[in-house]
Amino acid sequence: MPLVIQKYGGSSLADADRIRHVAGRIKRTRDAGNQVVVVVSAMGDTTDDLIKLAHSVTDEPDKREMDLLLSTGETQSATLVAMAMQAMGCPVVSLTGPQLGIRTDAAYSRARIVDIETDRVGGELANGRCVIVTGFQGVNQQGDVTTLGRGGSDTSAVALACALRAPRCEIYTDVDGGFTADPRVVPQARQLKEISYEEMLELAQQGARVMHPRAVELGELYSLPIEVRSSFHDRPGTLIHAGESMEIRKHVRGIAHDTDVAKITMLGVPDRPGIAHAIFAPLADASVSVDVIVQTVNAQGNAEISFTVGRTDFNRALQITEELARTIGGTVDSRRNLAKVSIVGTGLQSAPGYAARMFGVLAEHNVNIDTITTSDIRITCVIDEAAVPEAVRTLHATFELDRED
Repeated sequence: MPLVIQKYGGSSLADADRIRHVAGRIKRTRDAGNQVVVVVSAMGDTTDDLIKLAHSVTDEPDKREMDLLLSTGETQSATLVAMAMQAMGCPVVSLTGPQLGIRTDAAYSRARIVDIETDRVGGELANGRCVIVTGFQGVNQQGDVTTLGRGGSDTSAVALACALRAPRCEIYTDVDGGFTADPRVVPQARQLKEISYEEMLELAQQGARVMHPRAVELGELYSLPIEVRSSFHDRPGTLIHAGESMEIRKHVRGIAHDTDVAKITMLGVPDRPGIAHAIFAPLADASVSVDVIVQTVNAQGNAEISFTVGRTDFNRALQITEELARTIGGTVDSRRNLAKVSIVGTGLQSAPGYAARMFGVLAEHNVNIDTITTSDIRITCVIDEAAVPEAVRTLHATFELDRED
C-alpha cells in the first residue's frame, strides 16, 4: 500500500469541529488504499498559552521542565485526533515522539533530530492502523523529552517522511500554499504552483511563515518533495522540490518580510584579531541566534560591529554586549523597531541590476535602508518596521509578481 505522510498545523486543529474535520480527511486518505502517518501540532494558541503560564509561575522557567510542559500541547492534539478517528470506526494509534523513537540531542527548546527508529511505526502500519504522531518533540540520551523549537512540527513530519522513505510529505495549514508575498499585506499576491528548495529556504529564513527552514533543508537533503496545502479544501497547493524541470520564468519569485528584528551596535571596539570571536562566542553560548552582521573600521582604528537578533533574544543579547563593552571597551547602541524585507529568486545570480532596482524603488517611496545583506539568490534590506507594508507592496508591483509565470 502507498505510504502517505501528512502534517496538520495548530490552526487546522483549533477546536473540536476542526479536529473532526481533520480526522475525516485522514480517514478518507486511508480508505483510498493508503497507509497513513500523521504529525500534529498543538491546538491553536496552546503553545503560547503554556509559555505564558510558565512565566506566570517564574520569570526564568527551567529549560528541561519547559520542554516537558510544551510537549503536552502536541500530545493533547494527537490523542484527540485519534479519539475522533476511533469514533469514525478507523483503526488508529497515537504516539508521542519518545514513544515512536525520535532521538534528539540535548539542546532543550532547540533540539535537533539525531535518529528516528521506525520499528514501532512500521509495526502499527503493518497491523492496519493509522499512526498519529506528536510533532515538535523527541527524547534525548538521558530519556528526557526535548522540543525542536517553534515550527518544529514541520521538521518532525519531513524527518519522519525521510526515515520511512515516503514519496512526499504533505503539510496542511490554514493557507492555500506558498505565495509571492504575504496576502495579508499584498492582496494581489499569487499562489505559487511550485518552487525550488533553495528559493523556499531563503523565503522561509527571511520571514515567510509557510514552512520552517529546517524542514525545507531536510527535504532538500533527502530530495523529498513537500506539498503545502490548505486543510480546509481539496485544491492543489504549492510543491517544493528540486526544480530540475523548471526554467527561470521570473528572476524574482517572491517577497518575504520579517518584523521580528532588533539591532545591537558596539561602537569604538578595538580592531584586533579575535575581537569578533570575543563578542559572538558569549552570544552563542547563551543560545542567542544572530542574523545580519556588519563590521566597519574607522580611520582611528576602532571597529563598529552591528548585528540583528530576534526580539525575544534582544534583552539577553543587550545584557551580554553591555557586559562585554565594559571589558573590551566601547559603547553599545540598540534599536528594536526594525524589520527585514527581501526579494528572492534563483535568477538574481545570473542577471545584473536587481539590487539597484530594489534600492531605487525603496528610495522613491521614502523607505530608508539601515543595513543590506545578500546571498546568491536573495537581497535583504533592514528597514523601519513601520515601512514594511509600503515596501512589500511596492516591491511586489515593481517586479510584477502579480502576473502569472
